[in-house]
Amino acid sequence: MPVEGAIPHISGIDMYGNSIPAETVGGDLFEYINFQQRYDIDARIQRARRLASEFLEPLPPGAPARNSVDDHVEWLKARPDYSAETEIEYRDARSSEQVRVAEDLHELYSTAGVLLVDAQGHGIISAKIASTVHDTFHALMLTEFDRYGKTTPELFENLNLRLAQSVTARNALGIREEENAREIATMLYGEVHPGGHFRFVNFGHPPPLVFSAQSRKFVKIDERRMAQFLPLGLQIPADHPDRKKYYSMQFRPRELNSSDVAEITLMSPGDILVLYTDGVYDGSDEQMRGQLEAVLREHETQGARDICNALLEYAVKQDDHLRQNGDEALIDDKTVFIIKRC
Repeated sequence: MPVEGAIPHISGIDMYGNSIPAETVGGDLFEYINFQQRYDIDARIQRARRLASEFLEPLPPGAPARNSVDDHVEWLKARPDYSAETEIEYRDARSSEQVRVAEDLHELYSTAGVLLVDAQGHGIISAKIASTVHDTFHALMLTEFDRYGKTTPELFENLNLRLAQSVTARNALGIREEENAREIATMLYGEVHPGGHFRFVNFGHPPPLVFSAQSRKFVKIDERRMAQFLPLGLQIPADHPDRKKYYSMQFRPRELNSSDVAEITLMSPGDILVLYTDGVYDGSDEQMRGQLEAVLREHETQGARDICNALLEYAVKQDDHLRQNGDEALIDDKTVFIIKRC
């Protein structure tokens, strides 16, 4: 669970999340990505602008390479087809990339991220799987900001591959394919923008719910616009160069691109976006959906924190029914994240 001071502040948005593990530790992981707090955005923008200028400058004779562009130009010069025009065009292109990186980094001042991970089961092993997703995500994020100044589908494709099962490792351990022993985790990562825009990718996670302040009920979301992939590591794209090195339940036709990033917009003040894990709601039970809707009607005028806690309180009460019916094994970690447009 993130500390209170990590909650990002986005104009016109109230957000809050909380998590309750089923045991001492759990397989749910929830984190705010407070870009201004986690990264020195000013310094990154200055570096991108410096590189944009430096990439254009020819390397003085005999001087060591200053950066990746100089290094590549030295390789170009060793080729028989080298020309000064080729070097100029390459330097222009790489300089332009850094100009764009600086512009995209600036968007982080008014953006907040949220990461939800739900590892299968609960307990130490599940916590380890969730931790692997968390650490890999943040390592890849550093590379993304250096190269692009923002998150791209490439990050999630690499994260998906990290959770995939290696053919070599599986053979070495003597595990048979039909045994189906896998570390499974669902993940939803999204970014909140002013005006109530939420862009996200979904790997096997229950879909978001949108509560309309005007109609006082959940609104139907066009699922055709909500791309959802299998949980992390279960599906490798058919066009990935390493696809033969991993087991895949089925091959996805292609790698992720920007069309696979879904978007939800909270249209009016008071609209509420609800993210959750399946310990709260599995995303399919219509009766439970109606009960969650009733909780929101009761608390819709309150802040994100109170709405979040009300939903978690409702979910915890459902555990009592499971215990009474002898279904304790169905009790799972619970996480709720609320985004409310003010």
